[in-house]
Amino acid sequence: MPSIIQLLPDHVANQIAAGEVVQRPASVVKELLENAVDAGANDIKLIIKDAGKSLVQVIDNGKGMSVTDARMCFERHATSKIRQAEDLFSLHTKGFRGEALASIAAIAHVEMKTKQDQEELGTHIVIEGSKFVSQDVAVLPKGTSFGVKNLFFNIPARRNFLKSDTVEYRHIIDEFQRVALAHPKIYFTFFHNGSEMFNLPPSSLRQRIVNVFSGKTNEKLVPVNEETEIVNIQGFVCKPEFAKKNRGEQFFFVNDRFIKSGYLHHAVMAAYDGLLKDGAQPSYFIYLQVPPNTIDINIHPTKTEIKFDDESALYAILRASIKHSLGQFNVAPVLDFERDANLDTPYHYKDLEGATPTIQVDGSFNPFSEEEKPNKHFTNTNSSYRRPEPTSNWESLYVGLKQDSEEIDTMTFENETVTSSLFNNDEVEQAVHKTYQIHKKYIVNPIKSGMIIVDQQRAHQRILYEQFLTNITVHLASSQQLLFPLHLYFSNDEMQLISELKPSLTNTGFVFEETNDDSVVISGLPVNVSESEASIVLEQLLSDLHNGIPESSFSQNDTIAKSMARSLAVKTGTYLTEKEQENLVNGLFACKDPNVSPFQKPTFITMRVEDLDKKFAL
Repeated sequence: MPSIIQLLPDHVANQIAAGEVVQRPASVVKELLENAVDAGANDIKLIIKDAGKSLVQVIDNGKGMSVTDARMCFERHATSKIRQAEDLFSLHTKGFRGEALASIAAIAHVEMKTKQDQEELGTHIVIEGSKFVSQDVAVLPKGTSFGVKNLFFNIPARRNFLKSDTVEYRHIIDEFQRVALAHPKIYFTFFHNGSEMFNLPPSSLRQRIVNVFSGKTNEKLVPVNEETEIVNIQGFVCKPEFAKKNRGEQFFFVNDRFIKSGYLHHAVMAAYDGLLKDGAQPSYFIYLQVPPNTIDINIHPTKTEIKFDDESALYAILRASIKHSLGQFNVAPVLDFERDANLDTPYHYKDLEGATPTIQVDGSFNPFSEEEKPNKHFTNTNSSYRRPEPTSNWESLYVGLKQDSEEIDTMTFENETVTSSLFNNDEVEQAVHKTYQIHKKYIVNPIKSGMIIVDQQRAHQRILYEQFLTNITVHLASSQQLLFPLHLYFSNDEMQLISELKPSLTNTGFVFEETNDDSVVISGLPVNVSESEASIVLEQLLSDLHNGIPESSFSQNDTIAKSMARSLAVKTGTYLTEKEQENLVNGLFACKDPNVSPFQKPTFITMRVEDLDKKFAL
């Protein structure tokens, strides 16, 4: 038989590798930013167009590459980071596999300009789909500039899998924030479609977190610091009262590399045990420094998962250090039965000096004097005390009252109640109990052919979804004015998204009194949104727009309506009165499409009498 195993051509192998390394424009951003950090740059610029679909460019002032290195870096498994397999356990760089640039060059138009500091001229290389188009000598500044255009130009199917610009842009921001937070000493700038989104000068760790998110973040942060033989922990956790519904601001860094770890996240949640509401997620920025030989990074293509040698010890140390910080800064309540809270000095009295009390003496006071004369020498102007006038006996209070009274017997009262009715008693039918709630989850409603069983949460989602969609697209919704305006704080990129959504949110009933760089002032809310739910609804909406709701949405308005319906719908486990049950059932069947929820899940099922008869058949 002829041999059937063949070596794949390089351009095919590179495209296969690209499927693991480059999943979306954000993957390109991550790889190029990490390369710039590894090159020793202290000033990095990221330029994006059309959410990375048209252009991703990273410019750094690192050490640059020689002519040979510039050509070699696009070959598969060509890297300057490691030399042998043992180096995988002593990594001090972000990259090490040598696959990223070859994979990117296989599916995009790449233009690279690089120059070393000691050289007079640099190298300009253009590659399109793994094919070298040109390599020239050019006059360039020190460092490297990578431009990646027309991503997935030769794989249209992969390009069609990309989400909307809003979703892809949010993923790029995530990757940018992860690298920027890991390296506060590097100057980062970020431009999107010509507008400056971030300008992050070198700063301390706390200041970098505040610059990336918002100025309001500063008051939320509680420092965490712990040094042990196994791990050094530093960073910040947020106070429990600032916990959010989504998990957006949760960052773990191991040796300045962003990672995801459900195990370590559980340690943080254990430290917050008893301090958070149900479903609330605390924000945290935890930086772990461990010996490189105790971790294995090479277990996942994206390098965001790490295998630790002693995970259980790391769990215990992390949990204890966060719990200690929360208690140390009086965030967590401490039970001390021997402490008298009445002896605590209030904060506003802490730095005040005690004043000498003044003493007033009435020199003419004589306790043995029988005459009670008003004291002319001692007066207290601040006192409102008045001596009561002496009164005679109690009987004098009733002198002069009218003594005559009417005889009660002569008075007549109406002793029969006269009521009128529009209908005769025999025509009034007793109200029939039509709906029943089962396990605080389903509503059963009898019909002629049997009964229908309604899922109360999905039904309410359908009702609210159609209401919000109608309000956004057809006419303005009514809103309830707040007695005191509501101040809500968001990060910089969230504020940009809210500015884009502002017209649609106004149509649903939100009234924005003021919009600042890091906060909004809301003076009116939709009728079915309470004041306490406003921040939850907006956070859930931003999270849905960031992640992209799984089902395809026709437009941004559709996404807003779905997100708000999901946030405000009555939850499973909520008791409904009979009137609320009837309104829910009637509202569902008044919808245009009552059969499914906005997320294409069935809202009710029908059980016929015949089906029940079959169940009881022998």
